[in-house]
Amino acid sequence: MLYLHNKMIVMPIKDKTPNNKSFNPKRSRHRAGSANVKSQKWSLEVPGKTYVWSSKMDRVSIIREGLLYESIEIISRRANLPIKQVLYLMDLPQTTYNKKKKDNDLLSGRDSEIVLVLTELLDYGLDVFNSEKDKFQRWLKKPNISLGGASPESLFDSLTGIQEVRNSLNRLEYGNLA
Repeated sequence: MLYLHNKMIVMPIKDKTPNNKSFNPKRSRHRAGSANVKSQKWSLEVPGKTYVWSSKMDRVSIIREGLLYESIEIISRRANLPIKQVLYLMDLPQTTYNKKKKDNDLLSGRDSEIVLVLTELLDYGLDVFNSEKDKFQRWLKKPNISLGGASPESLFDSLTGIQEVRNSLNRLEYGNLA
């Protein structure tokens, strides 16, 4: 519509799509709906039990159930960190860990959540580094400018720190400063 001297003039709009084909939202929605979306699935194998989740609600169920203390060793191996350092990051004394592991006790909700989120982060990091485990583990240990000079592994003590490491991996994956 065009207003000229307080009169409305209706002008036809020319279609600017190639071959004068109009946009069909139904086709677009169908294409988006049938897109090959990769469903993410994570797992944590502890001797005697395998935890599997593919959504945040699945994660919540596992957190409420609690993970075995032995899952800390799995994270230690996957992150290539000494068990003492993982225990320090989780604020767990070695003696408490040893006793609870021996008694097959379960981690608290907070500690279970950190283990699960770290599992997701470590899987994502391996994807970003094209499954080159050595390169990824070196990256975890080096001070990082995008993390304020901290090494990524030093931020594993909180969910916020883990999310910042994930954001840094996102930037790295898409070619930004990381």
